[in-house]
Amino acid sequence: MPSRIDESPEVEAWKRFCRRMEALGERILEDDFPNEPADRVEGIAHLADQVSCWLGWAIPHGDTTAPFFQRSNDLVSQWGGPNQDNAYHHAHIDPKRRYRVRGKMHSCEHFVITLRVGFMHMKEWGTKAAVSSVDRGIQPGEDFEILFGGDGSDPDFFPIPEQVTTLSLREYYVDWQPLEPAVFTIECLDDLPTPNRPNGESLAHQIDHALDQVESSMFGWNDYMKEHRARGTDNTFAAQQTVAKGLSDARYAFLFWNLEPHEALMIETDVPDARYWGLQLATLGWFEQVDPIHRITSINQHQAIPSSDGRIRFVLSHADPGVPNWLDTGQHREGLLTYRWFWPKSDPSPTARIVPLATARDAFPEDTPSIDENERRAQIRERKAHLAWRFRT
Repeated sequence: MPSRIDESPEVEAWKRFCRRMEALGERILEDDFPNEPADRVEGIAHLADQVSCWLGWAIPHGDTTAPFFQRSNDLVSQWGGPNQDNAYHHAHIDPKRRYRVRGKMHSCEHFVITLRVGFMHMKEWGTKAAVSSVDRGIQPGEDFEILFGGDGSDPDFFPIPEQVTTLSLREYYVDWQPLEPAVFTIECLDDLPTPNRPNGESLAHQIDHALDQVESSMFGWNDYMKEHRARGTDNTFAAQQTVAKGLSDARYAFLFWNLEPHEALMIETDVPDARYWGLQLATLGWFEQVDPIHRITSINQHQAIPSSDGRIRFVLSHADPGVPNWLDTGQHREGLLTYRWFWPKSDPSPTARIVPLATARDAFPEDTPSIDENERRAQIRERKAHLAWRFRT
C-alpha cells in the first residue's frame, strides 16, 4: 500500500525541522547565550534570519548544474562576523563541472573569489584556492570573465580542487560612495539533460542540510566568541591571528569590550601597510555587526581621520565624545571589536585603554577638530546613501 502522506520523507524532514527550530528558540534563551532582554530580542531575530538564510541556501540555491549567487554573510543576512566593507555571495558548485563567473566592476574596488569546502561553522570546511581581481588586473569599471573547472588541460580555466562545494565571492567597497555596485553572474557551462522533478528523498536531504546549517551557525558562533573571549582580557587587544583554513592574506586582532556608561575605550594604532584595513564592531553570541545602518560601527582606511602626529586614534563608547573616529557601541555594554588588515606588508601595533568619557577628547592632539551632532548625522546619511546602492535590488 502507498505510504500515508505524513510518512513521506519530505514531510517528516519538515516536521523535524520545525520541532528543532522551536527547541532552538528556547535553547538560545539559556544562560550560555547572551541573555539580557535586548540580547534575547536580537537572538530570536537572528534565529529567524538563519532559518531564511539556510533554507534558501539548501533548496533554491542547491543545484550545482544551474547555480545562482545567494547573498548572505553580509549586512542583509548575517552570520560569522561579516565585514561591513564587503558584499558576499555564495554558489553551490561541483568540482567535476565547468563554470563561468562574469560581470562588470562598476564602483567595486576589488574582489576575491574563494573555492571552499562548506562554511567555517561546519565540521568540514576550508578554503582550497583563491583568485582576486588584483591578481587578474581587473580594475573598477571594467568587464571581466573568469572560467573555473575542467580537466586541467585548458589553461584558461582556473582549476577547482577536489571536495570543493562552494564558490564564495567577496566584494570590497572601501570608499563608501553612492555609486552602482558590481554585477556578478555564475553559470554552469556543461551541456546537461533537463532534470526530473525533485523527489521526496532529495528534498528531505536539503531540509536536513538546512537544519544542520542553522544549528551549527547558532551554536558554533556563540562558542567561537566565548572561546576567544576566555583566552584574553576585556578591553585589551589579543595577539594578531589568522583564520586556519581561511583567506591566507587576512590578519585579525580581537578586542572584547566591557564598558560602563561613563567610560570610553581609547584605541591608538600606527597606519598598517596593507591593501585593506579597518575596525568593526560585532555583537556577542550572534556575531552580527552592531547596527551598521543607523550608527557608525565600522571605520576603514578611507574613513579614518589621522591625527596630526600621523597616528590614528579611535574612541569606542556608548555616547558621542564629539571627536573623529568614534565607534558607537549601539547600546551594547559588551561586544567584539575586530581589527582587520589584509594583504599586509607589515603589521600594526594597536593599543587600548579605558578613559573617562568626559575626558576622551584630552587623549587627542590639541589641533583635533570637533565633530558636532549635525556633522555626525551627515556622516551617517552618507553611509546610508552608499548602502542603498550596494544592496540595491
